[in-house]
Amino acid sequence: MPAPHVLAVSAGVKRPGTALTLVLALSGCMGGYGPDVTKFGFGAGTRPDQASLAPGGELARSGQASAQGSAIIGDLAARQSVLPTVGPYADVAQAVIEANAGPARAELRVARLRAEARSQNWLPTLSPTLSLTDLGEAAASLLLEQVLFDGGGRKAERAFAAADVEVAATTLSLDFNQRVFEGLGHYLRAQRALEQARLAEAAVGRMAEFERIVGIRLEGGMSDRSEQQVIAQKAAEMRAKMNDDRFQAQQAMAELNAMSARPLDGLSGLQPLPADPGAPEPLSVVKARAEAARMMAEADMARSGYAPKLTAAAAMDHKGNAESGLSVEFDNALGLGTGAALDAIAASRDVADRRVAQTSEAANRDLVALQQEIATLTAREAEGRAVLGQTEATLHMFTEQYKVGRRTLMELVNMFESYSAMEREMAGLKYEIALKRLQIARDRGVLVNGALL
Repeated sequence: MPAPHVLAVSAGVKRPGTALTLVLALSGCMGGYGPDVTKFGFGAGTRPDQASLAPGGELARSGQASAQGSAIIGDLAARQSVLPTVGPYADVAQAVIEANAGPARAELRVARLRAEARSQNWLPTLSPTLSLTDLGEAAASLLLEQVLFDGGGRKAERAFAAADVEVAATTLSLDFNQRVFEGLGHYLRAQRALEQARLAEAAVGRMAEFERIVGIRLEGGMSDRSEQQVIAQKAAEMRAKMNDDRFQAQQAMAELNAMSARPLDGLSGLQPLPADPGAPEPLSVVKARAEAARMMAEADMARSGYAPKLTAAAAMDHKGNAESGLSVEFDNALGLGTGAALDAIAASRDVADRRVAQTSEAANRDLVALQQEIATLTAREAEGRAVLGQTEATLHMFTEQYKVGRRTLMELVNMFESYSAMEREMAGLKYEIALKRLQIARDRGVLVNGALL
């Protein structure tokens, strides 16, 4: 970083009383806050070793730390989970949250402490130094500095740190909601595979009966071996589906248990989830707004580097000699390109606004697409249920007609195969709908209670 450009310095005046009084008085005028409240609002008495004693989670502590209050953190903390409070969904969510070793919570704590440190940047700084002279003697001195005017640079630093906390808080909410979604996704895939495996097992039993019948017919000369081979092939395909379903269920449960604090093999069942209420705002949009605020604060910090910085300083050496003075500095040199640089900084605000708008549009498109997919799957389920009932009635009719010789065995087997495939497809639709609803809840950040983060 280039050295600051000093325009004027007044130093060398040995007035310790005047220097110290000037700096302390100006810092007092800039304060206006008690010892426990800072510009950013974080309590000065909050220490890292006390963080775990505060009620609620890290998100709640970050919200409580700001006296002015963060609208984003308040919104995140107020979000309520749409999952049932009891049942398999709640058990899965609790187990995967307890086992979460992600860094998002630690990163939020780091950002909160960093913001607390930045909140003190308006206070004077004291810099002690200790050096050795050519004669081997120790020389100590103290330098007290107070920035009187910096073009809003330190205010922008506090705003940047506050926005950084909001970005970290949104990342934490995204992390936990994604983890719960993944856990429930494994659970639903396991339940779907188990139900389809049960249906396949019943179908395999029915096909075994057809194999027995065609064997008897073959021995009696009423069927040929080609018919037996076709039925045997269909039966083998159904057994393969059954085994694959069982494998898929075992794999999904293994992945779920791997990310859980305890085994969840005993859970079963599908629970209803509410339809999308249209609120709250998707987490991706919330994070985009927090990042936009941070980007604007960064632009303000950059712009302040082109403004003069007025600093009062007082120095005292080990002999009691004091010096005081005022200095005017520029962090950035002024030149022919300064205007373009300032224009580029100003344009960053438009970039931030456009990113928020783009993220909001993409999030809304995703939600609309999910809602349309749910509507399509729901219509397919209702229509398919009616068709499945008709197919079952037709299968029953074919069975009766086969018994009296009006249908061949192959016609009955083909009808049963169609019915079995349709039944299998219908069994999986409700799980697909549940996954889509969970995806909407994840995007809106309502799979986890915000107060627990």
